[in-house]
Amino acid sequence: MKGLGITVAMVSMALMVYTCQAGSSLHPLILIPGSGGNQLEARLTADYKPVSLFCNRAGWNKGGWFRLWFDPSVLLAPFTRCFAQRMMLYYDPDLDDYRNAPGVETRVPHFGSTESLLYLDPHLKQITSYMASLVKSLEELGYADGKTLFGAPYDFRYGLAAAGHPSHTGTKYLEDLRALIEDASASNGGKPVILLSHSLGGLFALQLLNRNAPSWRQKYIKHFVALSAPWGGTVQEMLTFASGYSVGVPLVDPLLVREEQRSSESNLWLMPSPKLFGRDKPLVVTPNATYSAYDTAQFLDDIGFPQGVGPYKSRTLPLIEELVVPEVPVTCIIGSGVKTPETLIYGDGGFDEQPEVVYGDGDGTVNMESLLALDAKWGDERNQTLKIINVNGVSHTSILTDDTALTEIFGEISCINSQVMSSVA
Repeated sequence: MKGLGITVAMVSMALMVYTCQAGSSLHPLILIPGSGGNQLEARLTADYKPVSLFCNRAGWNKGGWFRLWFDPSVLLAPFTRCFAQRMMLYYDPDLDDYRNAPGVETRVPHFGSTESLLYLDPHLKQITSYMASLVKSLEELGYADGKTLFGAPYDFRYGLAAAGHPSHTGTKYLEDLRALIEDASASNGGKPVILLSHSLGGLFALQLLNRNAPSWRQKYIKHFVALSAPWGGTVQEMLTFASGYSVGVPLVDPLLVREEQRSSESNLWLMPSPKLFGRDKPLVVTPNATYSAYDTAQFLDDIGFPQGVGPYKSRTLPLIEELVVPEVPVTCIIGSGVKTPETLIYGDGGFDEQPEVVYGDGDGTVNMESLLALDAKWGDERNQTLKIINVNGVSHTSILTDDTALTEIFGEISCINSQVMSSVA
């Protein structure tokens, strides 16, 4: 068992405390996955123009729906190109919004259920397990899929945009998530809902809360539990944009998926927060320039992605800077003590080569500054309850499978279900 280090930071609501009492019934719980954490399906129309003959493989060109993510053929270079082409998003400056590649339609299967969150490919359970262990733990607590336990998968390529900018797909997801919350509450006797997110899902959940009225939040939300949330982005994301990132998938050449990863609206959302990382901390170092989080727009231009500068500055940066208190109880469960990219050092080979990496503390993906951003931001907020549980030695993804982490999650959900709000003098 991994070593356990727990740090709890509490900011209590004025004149109120929570106490745990045994025997309470379950509040409905909704799982919100992270980027790449649910299945995604696609079908090809007559407008689809394949990048190679490999992309006409049987089953892909018959007009039917097929699994786009996760498809094991991505492991083979010729098919990696096909995958990247189909996953691409395009920013339309006239619409000020993102859209799919021409000839590619996508959909998210099994909304409302945990089915597409368990395994990214149900035929390869051993290597594509995602939330299966977490869901099993929740079922041991008494939760049942479709009754008290629900899944809220989404097209994780899309993000959200700041006020005044359209974001059709992301906004539609928040509308669907709101409806799911209301339905889950109604089917469970009006009990408010527990939101349990992982990674990017935490950013969507916080935006949902902030975009709905306080009266709605108080009626429908019991508690928000965020696992491994990148509140202030990650240095790892700068590596993704500069040189591509294989996401731990063996045999995949990062350069083959770099253009597709740059096109992702949600990836821009995960760039390091200038206010959090500051002006003086070097995140990327090259022979000709050093970039802090404040230099992200210049960085995007210099790596050869100038088309990302406009959306970043107008649509995404305001979201990165926003961490508004939702005025509902929040628990962050994070990993630490795992070496995490802190500075990327590039040589004369430029961004087409992988950099030397200087590591710091975090969960292997998200830096500690980002994991603890809510504590730094909300520390003086009297109307916000915040609890942070830090599980040492647990990584960004293993928080969903590690026995120690699952015990902490299990315990927190149990406690939330038995909480009674009581007054203190």
